[in-house]
Amino acid sequence: MRQACVWLVACGLVGVAPWVWGDSLGLSTLSQIGVAVLACLSFNLLLGQGGMLSFGHATYTGAGAFVAIHVLNAGVGAPWALPLPLLPLVGGLAGMTLAALLGWLCTRRPGTVFAMITLGLGELVYAAALMLPQWFGGEAGISANRTLAPAWWGWTFGSALQVYYLIAAYALLCAAALYLLTFTPWGRLLNAVRDNPQRVACIGFDPHRMRYQAFVVAGFFAGIAGALGAIHFETVNHEALAASKSGAYLLFTTLGGSGAFMGPVLGGVLMVLCTVLLSGLTQAWLLYLGLLFVAVVLWVPGGLAGCFHTLWQWVRTGQLPQRLGLLVPLVPSAAAAGLGLVFLIEMVYHRQLAASVGPVLRFLGMQLDTSAPGTWTLAAAAGAVGACALAVQWRRSAPRWQQIGDTHHG
Repeated sequence: MRQACVWLVACGLVGVAPWVWGDSLGLSTLSQIGVAVLACLSFNLLLGQGGMLSFGHATYTGAGAFVAIHVLNAGVGAPWALPLPLLPLVGGLAGMTLAALLGWLCTRRPGTVFAMITLGLGELVYAAALMLPQWFGGEAGISANRTLAPAWWGWTFGSALQVYYLIAAYALLCAAALYLLTFTPWGRLLNAVRDNPQRVACIGFDPHRMRYQAFVVAGFFAGIAGALGAIHFETVNHEALAASKSGAYLLFTTLGGSGAFMGPVLGGVLMVLCTVLLSGLTQAWLLYLGLLFVAVVLWVPGGLAGCFHTLWQWVRTGQLPQRLGLLVPLVPSAAAAGLGLVFLIEMVYHRQLAASVGPVLRFLGMQLDTSAPGTWTLAAAAGAVGACALAVQWRRSAPRWQQIGDTHHG
């Protein structure tokens, strides 16, 4: 019952979101979030559910995008032209077909071997895209006009709102399918292959076959995500197959938390917020993203989903007031350390990339003179003092933190 309520709330939020952020940027951002969430969920079927670290997942999202846009262009004026809402299924079949062709080799061995094979095959496909401009369009890519597809119940998908609802419908349906899949015997067996393939083999199931099946299913949903992205942007180029795209799926799924179903959802949202919004605020956004990734891997391996789960456990066990009582005093020191580091990074980037506009950096409503030694000294001192104070305060509060956990566990 609780799970059904969660899905109903999700459907309600998806339905009203465009009326809250109804401008063109808002609709575009929401559509990209739907595509990114579905791509991360398909990737997490491999990583979180099957324990397979893939470095070539963009191969299958890209395949879905290219096939869908070619079918859209080929169907203009043809009697067999498909309505636009069916094109994502075509992209899904393309991703599934390519995954079926390449997956048997990729999934023969788990672990590092699997990761390296997916990376190698992904690079081969990316290189082939540059050598076959007739199919992949070269540097310019392939463009299309989605309004030339046959209308669907009066919808021409010329407006961004109609495209958003198409993407949202597919994202919700595919997310529900992937969620239900985790509770099937097949999904539980895939988890067993992730945890102990030797025991799975002992009870009569082939771990290689299970990994292969998961690879093909993930390719299907990845192809749908790629096709939805092509429909939204009405163009696709060889960068859709790049290793950087696969790395983004890995990075943001990890940030969201690969151990929980909501983790990739949070990761997809964070992916779009970083690439669309954060990249417009600072040139150093990739550096901040890398620092955040390192911090999450080292100190918060459960990602954002793990943080929310821990917070919920504190609420359930009554630890929240005590935990917050220990965390709140750390906020000023953490803020000073963080702001000092951010100011130093922004000033370095300004000196290296924007020195032609003058030495003054305008950031967070402040004007920083990057040519003045005092500005650098003040930023470095704030960061160093904040970091030292944070370390001292945390060391003092650590025994109390552990005592709270021991008390409630006991």
